[in-house]
Amino acid sequence: MRPYTDVVLVAAWLALAGNGPGAEPGGVPGKAGTQFKPSWESLKAYQYPNWFRDAKFGIWAHWGPQCVPEQGDWYAQHMYQEGHPDYKYHLAAYGHPSKFGFKDICQSWKAEKWDPEKLMDLYQRAGAKYFVAMANHHDNFDNWNSKYQPWNSVNFGPKQDIVGTWSKLARQHNLRFGVTVHAARAWSWYSVAHGADQAGPMKGIPYDGALTKANGQGLWWEGYDPADLYGEHGAARTEAAFRAYGRKFYNRVIDLVDSYQPDLLYFDDGDLPGGNSGLALAAYYYNANQRWHDGKLEAVLTIKNPPSGCRGAVLLDVEGGSMDHLQAFPWQDDTCIGEWHYRRNINYRSVCDVLQTLVDVVSKNGNMLLNIPIRGDGSIDEKETKLLEDLAAWMKVNEAAIFGTRPWLACGENKPNPAYEEPRSSQDIRFTIKGHKLYALALGWPANQKLTVRSLASTKDNSVGTIHDVKLLGHSGRLEWARSEHGLVVNLPRQKPCEHVFALEITGQDLKPVPVDVFVTPDADGRIVLLGKRIKNHGDIQRFDCWKEFAYWENPANYISWDLRIEKPGRYDLKITYGCAPECQGRQCTYEIAGQTLKFAAKGTGSWWDLTTEKLGSVSFGQAGLHTLTVKSKESRPIAIKSITLALGE
Repeated sequence: MRPYTDVVLVAAWLALAGNGPGAEPGGVPGKAGTQFKPSWESLKAYQYPNWFRDAKFGIWAHWGPQCVPEQGDWYAQHMYQEGHPDYKYHLAAYGHPSKFGFKDICQSWKAEKWDPEKLMDLYQRAGAKYFVAMANHHDNFDNWNSKYQPWNSVNFGPKQDIVGTWSKLARQHNLRFGVTVHAARAWSWYSVAHGADQAGPMKGIPYDGALTKANGQGLWWEGYDPADLYGEHGAARTEAAFRAYGRKFYNRVIDLVDSYQPDLLYFDDGDLPGGNSGLALAAYYYNANQRWHDGKLEAVLTIKNPPSGCRGAVLLDVEGGSMDHLQAFPWQDDTCIGEWHYRRNINYRSVCDVLQTLVDVVSKNGNMLLNIPIRGDGSIDEKETKLLEDLAAWMKVNEAAIFGTRPWLACGENKPNPAYEEPRSSQDIRFTIKGHKLYALALGWPANQKLTVRSLASTKDNSVGTIHDVKLLGHSGRLEWARSEHGLVVNLPRQKPCEHVFALEITGQDLKPVPVDVFVTPDADGRIVLLGKRIKNHGDIQRFDCWKEFAYWENPANYISWDLRIEKPGRYDLKITYGCAPECQGRQCTYEIAGQTLKFAAKGTGSWWDLTTEKLGSVSFGQAGLHTLTVKSKESRPIAIKSITLALGE
């Protein structure tokens, strides 16, 4: 059989569930029940549990052996990429990867300063209502007493059941418990471990991905096969071997689910991993969860890109991003204060940014899962501890506006999209509601102590309801407030009740929002700059991942837009700043505004991050007013737009 290549990785996954629906790959029928079948149609019977909708905030320990070097994300891959900064670091710190590979990093992971009870106490005080542990990463190392992966944290490194310990302590602290699974792509991700240097004194000497079980005789890893960690090597890297890897992955997930009964199961994949096999995993997990809870479904299963029309069958997880508008379905933003794996001497996000993101996400029917990176030794640093303590102080004042709330009829006003856009101000308002109490959360403190909520303006027919009282969380005194056609104006006290974000508690009857226009206006020089990070994203699937600065989408059924105000009629020249990977060059988008259409085919720029600026064309506006620029494409991943600039022509 020909050597198996990673080019057909996805296609091979689709064939892994050859035993048919409802059976495990080994042919053993599922034991958890039969209400859910391995099909999207069956999974659509799923309903989001109230515990998740009430929780709003979780903390994630994205912790494993890749944290040992303290060099950040994807170390287990980068250390095998000749010339990469992590490869150079590895040479200096550990030696050549033919002699000291990632298997040796796994053994070096001792977790000697890990105090999980102390950490869980801190996470709970910081406001977390659920805690999530990383079960494995793309490095293929299982952080539990895995039955099917011998390269695990009980046999190597810490010699502890990391997931089991986290699970026990989370539940002792009355937190829901989740696990994240990233190993579906380990086969291709680790392909670099099977290479060798292309130059220099070690040219041609295979990295340790080429080692066999026999090579371990007399060494610390004697009796273990490196192929279980890195995948098969050379001629043994066949399609049959990859199918075996997929069956093993399936069994590892079943083992994880059965052993720890997680409330949340996170797949770091766009779709369910393995096609039919992934559907079988989803059905197994939902059925098992119902059995654990006497027939009540309490499970949350997340992926990054549910198929069109299947959004309600699983939970959409958005990695490092936000939504541009209120979502009908609950969702989750998984984000980090720095890098996913611990990196020393990094600048973390501020607690202000974290809180503003949390409030933004919650206002749009989402939860925020915040990763606090952990050192290889199991400790967190002083800056992380301070951030968590600051979160705890804020939550003590404002938790009523977050936990147990639901989205209002409007998510907010001024800059409703996206997270990570600073600076925020008191004009940026987000809304949540709980019973008869509406919360208006201001993302800044007004210099004149007057906070105006434009969405709560009065109307002549009183069709937007009545306000009975207004309070400021954390402030015991009464507030002076008035409502007019311009909004609800509240006189705030001189002393702030907290820092960063401030919550008004508004009691009333039949409160409805007055529409508040959000549009881009001209700069001082008359140019209109439409930023990629300020898009409206239209479609069933919203996928931003880490593209915080770009307008980028994968599903051709989606499109993006900006609302803008033209103040001076005339002909405007449009320029676009964008990036495009070489394999996507030539993919065409249409740009529509004021009844005019421009077409533009992107050039390959070297990568999505290598930017170029080109002229799109010109459009004419007969009169001043509001307009919408839409961008559509019949192809996936056509372009990553940094900005589009409109400038009045001569």
